[in-house]
Amino acid sequence: MSDPEVVLFLDPEDLSEPGKSSSMKSRSRLWKCSHARCDARCYSRKALVCRAILRPFYVLVFIIGLFNLFSFTWGSLLSFLADARDTRLFPDYRPSLFSQWLTHGVSPVACHSHNDYWRHVPLFSALAAGCISVEADVWLHGDELRVGHTPHTVLPGQTLRSLYLDPLLEMLHKYNTAVNGSTVATDLMGVFATDPMQTLVLLVDFKADGELIWPYLMEQLEPLRENGYLTYFNGSEVINRPITVVASGDAPLDRILMNAAHRDVFYDAPLDVLAHSAFSTVKDIKMDGSIFNDHNSYYASVDFHKSIGSLPLSRLSQGQLAKIQNQVRAAHERGLKVRYWGTPKWPVGLRNYVWRALVREGVDVLNVDDLHGATKVDWSQRSW
Repeated sequence: MSDPEVVLFLDPEDLSEPGKSSSMKSRSRLWKCSHARCDARCYSRKALVCRAILRPFYVLVFIIGLFNLFSFTWGSLLSFLADARDTRLFPDYRPSLFSQWLTHGVSPVACHSHNDYWRHVPLFSALAAGCISVEADVWLHGDELRVGHTPHTVLPGQTLRSLYLDPLLEMLHKYNTAVNGSTVATDLMGVFATDPMQTLVLLVDFKADGELIWPYLMEQLEPLRENGYLTYFNGSEVINRPITVVASGDAPLDRILMNAAHRDVFYDAPLDVLAHSAFSTVKDIKMDGSIFNDHNSYYASVDFHKSIGSLPLSRLSQGQLAKIQNQVRAAHERGLKVRYWGTPKWPVGLRNYVWRALVREGVDVLNVDDLHGATKVDWSQRSW
């Protein structure tokens, strides 16, 4: 009896030229369905489903995954490497205060430079970008107010005077000194060449020991005060000047309210308290939202995440929008400017969506880490 005939079924790829690498074969199989019948019966229902639905679906998932990975990586860089981006605004050295206007050609933008002292050039990077508000976290060390996020990260020469008060005083002296050496208080020029009447907000965040820090702050503000550069309340109205000082964090509210006849340091009011008619507790202190107005406060601020919540679907819900609208309305009724801190930083698309939504709902100033990203777009315009 003859031996039974043996039939071999070979993969056509196995009949290719011997030199073809196995790696190329394995890569080509990545895009093939693992169901054997899909290749054997090209027009079967399963094969059609694989080609029409499953394979494009897998490709789409792969592309979305790559996009999210890129977005996460890029957003993280934008969040944590802000100083590197600031080099586009200024060189490695501090610009000369004896040149022409530092902000020549810069239009003021309603943004707040969060943790400004981390910038490549504190204060000057924000001014070059057009931000109308800067933030300095202060700690009392001896008789100096050192600037830094924690008491362990401040440098000896990094003080409120050296980074902010002295440069601002020198700048304003230069801009407001006429040819004959005199100035007129009613015509004082601010730091922005394109809008000299725009005030610059210096938000001083008391990180601890508010009662101890207060007298040192008041003493160090004296040069700006005696030259008429500080916005103040005269007992009946607020007189705007080139610099508006706002106290936040552990700042003693009672010290701000104490002098009703003259006040040149304003409070950063708790935004979430303003919308409540009853007393609310902030930092273990009971506060009545009705006491805050533009005579004693400038900003009304709150942590976005704690007050509004997270965005699991990358969009604000109707309930969240209604809460924002309610808080904005309550602040504006008191003449205060609204600021949310702790807004999403990444992905960048989510951050931009939140910024645009906040501006649309009437928020007055955006709390930003990315100066370039915040100032290159008009957030009041609708996105496509």
